[in-house]
Amino acid sequence: MNPQYLPQQPQQQYGASAGQRFGPPPNAFPPMPHGGARPSPSGTPGGFQLSSGPPAPMGMHPVGLPGPQRMGPSVQGPQPFNSDLPPPSGPVSLGPGMSGAPTSGSHHPGFSGLNMMNGPAGPPSGPPGGPGSQPPPHTMPQQAPVMVPPPTSTPNQLATQLSGMNLSGQAPPPPSIQNSNYPVGPPTKPGLASVPPGAPGANYYHSPGSFPPAINGGPPPPTSSPGQPLQPPGQQQHGAPSRYMNGSMGPPPASGRGPMVGPPQPHMPTQHGIIPPQPGNMSAAHAHMPPPTGMPPSVGGMPQSGAMPPQHGGSSFQPFMQPGPPTGKLYHPSPDMYQPNAGAPPQMQQPSMGVQGPTPNYPPLHQPVGPQQTAHQGMQSQPARRLNPNDMPSPIQVMQDDQSNRSGVFCTNQKGLVPPLVTTNFITQDQGNASPRYIRSSMYNVPATIDIMKQAALPFGIIVSPLARTVGEEYVLPIVNMGEIGPVRCNRCKAYMCPYMQFIDGGRRFHCLFCKATTEVPAEYFQHLDHTGQRVDRFERPELILGSYEFVATKDYCRDNTFPKPPALIFLIDVSYNNIKNGMVRLLCSQMKEILKLLPKDEGAEKSNMRVGFITYNNTVHFYNVKGCLAQPQMMVVGDVQDMFMPLLEGFLCDPMESETVIDSLMEQIPAMFADTRETETILAPAIQAGLEALKASECAGKLLVFHSSLPIAEAPGKLSNRDDRKILGTEKEKAVLTPQVNVYNNLGQECVSAGCSVDLFVFNNSYFDLATIGQVSRLSGGEIYKYTYFQADLDGERLITDIKHDVIRPVAFDAVMRVRTSTGVRATDFYGHFFMSNTKDMELASIDCDKALAIEIKHDDKLTDEDGVYIQVALLYTSCGGQRRIRIINLSLKTCTEMADLYRNCELDTLINFFSKQAVFQLLESSPKAVKENLIKRCAQILATYRKYCSSPSSAGQLILPECMKLLPLYMNNILKSDAISGGSDMTIDDRSFIMQAVTIMDIPSSVVFFYPRLVPLHEIDVDSTELPTAIRCTSEKIRDDGVYLLENGIHMFLWIGLNAGMEWVQNVFGVLSAAQVNIERTSLPELDNPLSVRIRSVIDSIRQQRHRCMRLTLVRQRDKLEMVFKHFLIEDRGLDGSASYVDFLCHMHKEIRNLLS
Repeated sequence: MNPQYLPQQPQQQYGASAGQRFGPPPNAFPPMPHGGARPSPSGTPGGFQLSSGPPAPMGMHPVGLPGPQRMGPSVQGPQPFNSDLPPPSGPVSLGPGMSGAPTSGSHHPGFSGLNMMNGPAGPPSGPPGGPGSQPPPHTMPQQAPVMVPPPTSTPNQLATQLSGMNLSGQAPPPPSIQNSNYPVGPPTKPGLASVPPGAPGANYYHSPGSFPPAINGGPPPPTSSPGQPLQPPGQQQHGAPSRYMNGSMGPPPASGRGPMVGPPQPHMPTQHGIIPPQPGNMSAAHAHMPPPTGMPPSVGGMPQSGAMPPQHGGSSFQPFMQPGPPTGKLYHPSPDMYQPNAGAPPQMQQPSMGVQGPTPNYPPLHQPVGPQQTAHQGMQSQPARRLNPNDMPSPIQVMQDDQSNRSGVFCTNQKGLVPPLVTTNFITQDQGNASPRYIRSSMYNVPATIDIMKQAALPFGIIVSPLARTVGEEYVLPIVNMGEIGPVRCNRCKAYMCPYMQFIDGGRRFHCLFCKATTEVPAEYFQHLDHTGQRVDRFERPELILGSYEFVATKDYCRDNTFPKPPALIFLIDVSYNNIKNGMVRLLCSQMKEILKLLPKDEGAEKSNMRVGFITYNNTVHFYNVKGCLAQPQMMVVGDVQDMFMPLLEGFLCDPMESETVIDSLMEQIPAMFADTRETETILAPAIQAGLEALKASECAGKLLVFHSSLPIAEAPGKLSNRDDRKILGTEKEKAVLTPQVNVYNNLGQECVSAGCSVDLFVFNNSYFDLATIGQVSRLSGGEIYKYTYFQADLDGERLITDIKHDVIRPVAFDAVMRVRTSTGVRATDFYGHFFMSNTKDMELASIDCDKALAIEIKHDDKLTDEDGVYIQVALLYTSCGGQRRIRIINLSLKTCTEMADLYRNCELDTLINFFSKQAVFQLLESSPKAVKENLIKRCAQILATYRKYCSSPSSAGQLILPECMKLLPLYMNNILKSDAISGGSDMTIDDRSFIMQAVTIMDIPSSVVFFYPRLVPLHEIDVDSTELPTAIRCTSEKIRDDGVYLLENGIHMFLWIGLNAGMEWVQNVFGVLSAAQVNIERTSLPELDNPLSVRIRSVIDSIRQQRHRCMRLTLVRQRDKLEMVFKHFLIEDRGLDGSASYVDFLCHMHKEIRNLLS
């Protein structure tokens, strides 16, 4: 019997008529499951080099063959970039409750930023040094020369560079033999060093004065005359933008090209390019050691024989000085080496990245640039070396590169295929694995053994957003109706039919890849096999070729074996004094008619089948009969809140269309009835219980929208006491106020789940509310919390109504149960999110919508085999908005690996950070904040140390080597540690802290990306004719100019920062005033002025708000005003106002931790 499909999707009636086929032709893609290597943007595992050939069909990037790959740099490929980190000089501040060795700030007198040039080729600007020239003896053996890596102009390299990073055209020669693990002897190929087979790309970062010298970011050893260190050919040093620290600010240096004029700095040598010993950099003995020898930058950037280049496509820092005697061996320049900027006159060379020129009158967001050295006579100028934060890996650049390389169509026909970033615009073509919008894994090559997992310390986690929205041309999930036989499943593990099932015995049985069992095919589902062993009707059946689809459930999947009724929506409105005074009640009632027009409906349905009901409460509960046949609504009051019951048998839940007139009358009467109330003591638990009883009486699932104002202190179940003590936030005692004070709301949440009733809380508090206790009812029922502190209807009304409308209209599943099935060898063990678990396998959700995500950790319980892989199936049983019971299936197949390199080459950092954040929030409620933070730091160090030990080529211990796909791990990990959810202290309220923690718990990956790295958008130079959002910049004060205007948002907060020197014309066009000082920063919206700039700026703000599921309040911040400190708090790359580490500080601390693990 052919299955019948639902009629409401006529465009997806697969198999309804003879000859109708689903999907592409049979030869369009191979049968599932199918293995393959991860396609990187370059087609080389771990690399970032763009493919030189034409793109593969179907939008796929070329995929390299699995197995060992030579990852060393090639002549055409992008070379590793170099960046400088300061050496440690004390303990790094990791914020409250954290310990560790701090480093100094980013400013070092002996450090300066790197210059980045991509100009045309030209003759070298230094003295010639051919292969036959002999370097003269060094005249200052006690000082190490500062090496500046040569720039690059290779087109492919431009696509690989991170923002502000210098892509060196050379590879490092080996350091001293006595101080390295470099192999002795020539490489396998002249000019190339051997690289461990299969090693993924690593990123190499070096600091000045450290070994090996040829990549230290300074000039090469002298080759012309004693005591005359040379500037690298074709390159000049520029000042780097200063970095915010300790609230001081100064103008960044002008980018000069001539010699530095002025007296020598104290304690600084007058020879150009020589760095004095810095405190904490080196021992006294090391300070007087002769410099190691290295190869100066020259044509081609290829090392001499015996040199070990870094891994291709990766990153490495060298923040610590490595003492050791010189090797006594000099490297001579090669005539065939690439000469950057050859033939370009000096004035044509590009300046360094970052802020150019002085920025006068800037407030204290920067600190002055450190001391500079005087230029040696006849030499080019070179300021003192200082770490340039712009040289650190940038998430902005990573996102832009991924957008450039991986946008378009993403096909899922390969096992273990790493998807594009969530910030990339792509269209998923489902060919056997579910769209990454529904499910993402932290790793796509799963280690075959537990030992590899333990060594790497990488969690195997998946983030599931089962109701995520589709984008563009992506299809809506097909609904398969199997009739009375229901979905076909494995007899042993109960996995649902999917592309991973293999049919045998002529199609009479199928082999389950989850549990290896064999199951008989029902007679109604039987079909013959073709010569390849595939069913001849597979393209007519979505469950045989797609990674995600839905089944219509039979009565066996319903409560009491009865099909459900359509869900209901109940509004519970607190009508106590606070909500009447702030205007919330009147506003909500006036907008109720528009809200009810947005009730969700099934795909293809003409109208919503959901019913609505209304309850008001203060210290009693009021039910309303809004039956359509009534002339006026009827009110029934329940005063006995100790034992709540449902007084109405019918008329409470109604169709909003049939009862439109009665509902309109009720909305007019409610504000008038309670206009003169003086009731300030409210209840809450009995009101939620009333809504629950109403749904039970109606025998349907649903959602409660609760609009509450204050701490429930009236004598009733759920009464709470005030335990507001924000001073203990950030201390070992904070758990006392972040966990529930009573179990009433926990028990109520469990009752709601059992009845399929979820609770969304809209909170309008003016004081302590105890969200940690009250919020449990939302957490356990799969609900959400919206918070509006100091709500005023005239200022916040639009934001409230927008949030309510979005909450009502978005896709939602009711009365749901989710289970994760995995293939043998692994199993799901830990679960994080808003749900309730009555057993160890099933997540019970009274509702789940398109904006929520769940995190599941998967662990090994047996050894895996290479040929099998790992298979994951997520099944969500739920009731749709129209009352139909369905099962949504989401499938994902991953590869297995036995090499550490394969693991690190196929990780997904955004998923990893989402998982870590959810896990940390849950751990905070059980452990001390110090232990949670130290565990995060330890895991981060272990992840990177394992990569350094097993996957990178031998190199100096002073190098920090980062995996290509996780080079932003230190940045994001530091941002987690600094976030309000983890480290919120006494500068925020307890309710704010609880709100942020619950928000992180339900975040999907797009939300967590922008939350942990806020988006900073400059608006002062916006193109009024464009419709695209302006390009974001790095989230640091270095990018802020006092003549600029910047929009910063993280999905919860939105700030518009206005510099005091912002252009008068810009300010007048947008704000209607003559100067920034006259802008009214109390307003929460921009004036609607009739000019293109005003329209464009308001359009940008609206577009960003539409990308987030919460309507963010716009907060205007004028430079030097009090709110500027709040704005600075979200400049996440800077040092925190509480002393927490900056990005650079944490990177240095992480390098120290890695070295400790490897020593």
